[in-house]
Amino acid sequence: MTWLKAIVIVLLATGIASGAERTPKASFILKCAGCHLSDGTGMPGSGIPDFVGKVGVFAALPEGRAYLLHVPGVIGSSLSDAQIAEVLNYIMDTWAGASLPADYRPFEAAEVSALRQQNVGNAVKFRRIVVDKLEAMGLSVADYPWP
Repeated sequence: MTWLKAIVIVLLATGIASGAERTPKASFILKCAGCHLSDGTGMPGSGIPDFVGKVGVFAALPEGRAYLLHVPGVIGSSLSDAQIAEVLNYIMDTWAGASLPADYRPFEAAEVSALRQQNVGNAVKFRRIVVDKLEAMGLSVADYPWP
C-alpha cells in the first residue's frame, strides 16, 4: 500500500475527507496548512505570510475582509461559504491575537458569499491597496514579498 492510499484511508475512516462533519480545524489542515503550516506561521521567505498575531488586521476593513476571501487558497478551495466562514473564524480565534480589531465580528456565510462575488482584480495588487489603508490607520501587516 502506498503512503497516499494509507492517508486517504485514514482520512476517510476519521471522516475528515467527507467534509460533511469536518471541523474548521480539519478544513484548515486540509486546505490551508500546506502553505500556512499547521501552526499558522506560513513561509514568509516563500511569500506565504505569517498569521500569528498579524492576520486579524485584515478584519478591520471591509476591503481587508474581502481580500481574505480572494487569496488563491480560499477562492479555489472548493469549500462552501459556511465552511470558509468557519475556517476564517478558526484562523482569527487561533492566531489573530491582539491584531484582531476590538469591534471584530465573526465571518458569516452570507458575508462570504457576497465578498466572493466581488471582483478585486489581481489579488496581490488588491492586497497592496488594503495594506496601504491599514498602515495609514497605524496597523502593521505581515511581510509580503510580492510586488
